Amino acid sequence: MLTKEDNELLTQTGPGTPMGDLFRRFWMPVLLAEELPAPDCDPVRIRILSEDMVAFRDTDGNVGVIDNYCPHRRASLFFGRNEECGLRCVYHGWKFDINGDCIDMPSEPAESNFKDKVKIKAYPAKQYGSCIWVYMGPAELQPELPEFEWARVPDANRVITRFIQHSNFMQATEGEIDSSHVSFLHSVFDLSIDYHRDMRTGDQKNDRNSVLSYKFGAPQLTVKETDYGLTYGSRRGPEEGNYYWRVTQWMLPMFSLIPGPAWPRGGRGWVPVDDEHIITYQYSYNAERPLTDAERARAIDSMELEHVKYTLKDGKIIDTYRSVRAPENDYLIDREMQRTQNYTGIPFGRHQDFAMTDSMGSISDRTKEHLGTSDTAIIAARRIILKATRDLQEGVEPYAASHPEVFHVRALDIVSSEGDFVKLLEADGQKTLADM
Repeated sequence: MLTKEDNELLTQTGPGTPMGDLFRRFWMPVLLAEELPAPDCDPVRIRILSEDMVAFRDTDGNVGVIDNYCPHRRASLFFGRNEECGLRCVYHGWKFDINGDCIDMPSEPAESNFKDKVKIKAYPAKQYGSCIWVYMGPAELQPELPEFEWARVPDANRVITRFIQHSNFMQATEGEIDSSHVSFLHSVFDLSIDYHRDMRTGDQKNDRNSVLSYKFGAPQLTVKETDYGLTYGSRRGPEEGNYYWRVTQWMLPMFSLIPGPAWPRGGRGWVPVDDEHIITYQYSYNAERPLTDAERARAIDSMELEHVKYTLKDGKIIDTYRSVRAPENDYLIDREMQRTQNYTGIPFGRHQDFAMTDSMGSISDRTKEHLGTSDTAIIAARRIILKATRDLQEGVEPYAASHPEVFHVRALDIVSSEGDFVKLLEADGQKTLADM
């Protein structure tokens, strides 16, 4: 469990908070690139780290992420005219470029220099890996973009979805590095059929590794801290002299790589909208070839997403995607399915995770937890990110933020006779992209 003070430190990411400062040292995805499809297209409303922003692509194709509110009378720039390399407020015509500079102020006399004194908040934005990324930290510390493999493969080799979830970022993060829940939450009763249709393969038949996940519900975990966060091995077995290993990557401040026995593989990143909502970025990719139409469709269709204008708890609106399975409809749980087919009565693995992490409340009260040995990776991740946050308060910058090459890693899903985690990595595991 955590103290009340540590739980607040862990979960608060707004402006001026220690955890918010840590997040602001990293590039973060804020949109899919396809949501800004062309120069002068419609602007999009976003909220990131409790800041309301508008994203737009200007006439030259450059992306801007600027304050949602015009500094004149605070009208929303979402309603603005995207024209001639700037976003123009329709209230009085004030116009801002991607750098936040006011470049036209037609409501003032022609001889006035007032526009030269007005600037709006703006953050550097770049298109990369089929996403729009933003950097919100000190300008003098702006790093290069993180070198995730999924972001560096050709566009045809990956598919990315984004969608809102109704919880703090750390709840989703912890669910991702909790290997033991696979044996329960995602289990099925007939091991010849995978009722949640794993998006990694699209195959309804369980591979041997999935069967072993369901069979051994208490894996042995070994955690190894790294420059980018941690990697941990979840060992199941032995069976017939072999062990089933799932080696998961957790990367600061909130990215994952999830083990899979075959391509496509992937993971997720959880970008805080505010302390009670996140936008999840889910990436599925194949480093060796383009995705097939069927693989691409499975990755998208299994999420059951719809594009919405989502109203947050404070009444503000953002533009995002949302699953049709949501808290207010109990994720469309099917109790007959739960009795006869799978453990949850919810057909898809990601929605099963939603139901669990969202049901904890928007911010989980970790002072009331009772953690066990299966929570070793979660405990380690909390320790690492809290230490990085406190170090930053003392002036020590996070190493991973300024060293994009540390993200040259993959997850590992393997059956091996090797029972020692370190030896397993030496023999089979964590190679850099340069070695692949």
